[in-house]
Amino acid sequence: MAGGFAGTAGSAGPTGVRIVVAGDRGTGKSSLIVTAAAETFPTNVPPVLPPTRLPEDFYPDRVPITIIDTSSSVEHRGKLAEELRRADAVVLTYACDQPATLDRLSTFWLPELRRLEVKVPVIVVGCKLDLRDEQQQVSLEQVMSPIMQQFREIETCIECSAFKHIQIPEVFYYAQKAVLHPTAPLFDQETQTLKPRCVRALKRIFILCDHDRDGALSDAELNDFQVKCFNAPLQPSEIVGVKRVVQEKLPEGVNDRGLTLTGFLFLHALFIEKGRLETTWTVLRKFGYDNEIKLRDDLIPSSSFKRHADQSVELTSEAIEFLKGIFYLFDIDGDGALRPAELDDLFSTAPESPWSEAPYKDAAEKTALGGLSLDGFLSEWALMTFLDPASSFANLIYIGYPSDPSSAIRVTRRRRLDRKKQQSERNVFQCFVFGPKKSGKSALLNSLVGRPFSDNYTPTTEERYAVNVVDQSGGTKKTLVLREIPEDGVKKLLSNKESLAACDIALFVHDSSDESSWKRATELLVEVASHGENTGFELPCLIIAAKDDLDPYPTAIQDSTRVSQDMGVEAPIPISTKLGDFNNVFRKIVSAAEHPHLSIPETEAGRSRKQYHRLVNRSLMFVSVGAAVAIIGLAAYRVYAARKNSSS
Repeated sequence: MAGGFAGTAGSAGPTGVRIVVAGDRGTGKSSLIVTAAAETFPTNVPPVLPPTRLPEDFYPDRVPITIIDTSSSVEHRGKLAEELRRADAVVLTYACDQPATLDRLSTFWLPELRRLEVKVPVIVVGCKLDLRDEQQQVSLEQVMSPIMQQFREIETCIECSAFKHIQIPEVFYYAQKAVLHPTAPLFDQETQTLKPRCVRALKRIFILCDHDRDGALSDAELNDFQVKCFNAPLQPSEIVGVKRVVQEKLPEGVNDRGLTLTGFLFLHALFIEKGRLETTWTVLRKFGYDNEIKLRDDLIPSSSFKRHADQSVELTSEAIEFLKGIFYLFDIDGDGALRPAELDDLFSTAPESPWSEAPYKDAAEKTALGGLSLDGFLSEWALMTFLDPASSFANLIYIGYPSDPSSAIRVTRRRRLDRKKQQSERNVFQCFVFGPKKSGKSALLNSLVGRPFSDNYTPTTEERYAVNVVDQSGGTKKTLVLREIPEDGVKKLLSNKESLAACDIALFVHDSSDESSWKRATELLVEVASHGENTGFELPCLIIAAKDDLDPYPTAIQDSTRVSQDMGVEAPIPISTKLGDFNNVFRKIVSAAEHPHLSIPETEAGRSRKQYHRLVNRSLMFVSVGAAVAIIGLAAYRVYAARKNSSS
């Protein structure tokens, strides 16, 4: 193609390829391996060869290959499974002169790979081509097309002859190429189109290379791209040639400013169709992508957010300002909200939209048209950063965060230290919401994100999140994350010693008209408080008296007063989500979380333990004072005795 986008620059692909050869006995596995490595047909070969290594200069990609021979016998089935699971690619053999071995590919070998969950490229190889009956000449395409339709993991098929040295090097070249430059992540063979994740990555690369942001790659920008990816400039005639090819096939692929995104994507689809996958893979790897077309792990510096269990991760003010700018940039209609289409466009350079599934889907407040306000948008980012800092980090990079990514996040102070300092400096607070079934937990979460009350009861079976910005007195804003814990999930949660470490405050919700609901809520309060006392992760707790629009059960006031006094927590906060009377509950939650030394419940066992420790400490103090007095007395006596002796 006029030499455009040529070259094979080194990239961050695999440093070695492990190819496992499998197939029925007598199909030519060992002869294939020996002939490839020694370039001579063996007269005698052992039943199973030891690992065979092809040096890095064997093929142009200069990546060494290790070939593993296998036995198909039943007694070696465990060893075979182990080798297949460690493979980067699998070569499945059949004998061209034994049709039954071809049938076994679809009846045994390929289903066996699926059963073992071996998800690597498969190369199907017909060996002993020289022995096939010339009267039964059938094209390889005819034979393999139905099998390839059924088993999409087959990368390519080839026939060969070790005896006559026909297409032997090609077998392992195709296997290596399938690992280094796989087709499946890039291209859908059925629709003959680039796959969505590939399109998204190439779009991001295009935007990064479009320095003047005019929607097209000029000749200078094309040349910069070529040098970055392939370490070689394009000649002016080559640039003209590339654009001519695109314009002939796709007029909108080129405009007066240069190569458009459509043209850029078309070029890569053309490379792939022509079997030049290494071109697209070189581009992707130069821009940090791995084989799953996601940013490589080494580009996400996990050391930046290493933390103790009672620390959390938040966005910095610099990152928040960047996200505000991105929000307004993609709010095309200027309505103050990102509609689903606008949000999809914003994340069109990420592998996929990060908020399309739980726990982020429906976690933030949305407008009547399903859009995200600025607060809702920032809340989703706060939740993702809190739960999965690496994903938040990566998505900031995908959408174009311009600064050093490590400047985008910060690790908060330990909660244990916050309690000692009697103040939290966090901007994002996580609140666990406990309570029995039908107590009003879900209604509370819904009210945080502005969803209307519904009388229809749907039991919560999985943990769910709600997140929103809460305006505090004095004009400050904090982000509150409510995490609903289903009643049936409390035991599992508390089985983990550090389960409360990441929690800033806990709520205990009960139906104020139902005495059994109150009793269960107080049981949960004692369980959680005991867990905090036993693990050192004590936390503030508030009691929520939900359904305040209903008449309270007869002894509600006495019961709540007794528990509040006994455990040292505030009186229950009455709310009615049905009437929209929330009693400033979210502000109160944040305020309690900001003062983590207050509202910490104390169980009877915890109180006894503290009294015991005080008694022990007092006893130790008396012992220490007594010992000090004795030592001082002994020293005084020695001084007195020494003086008496000297005077006499």
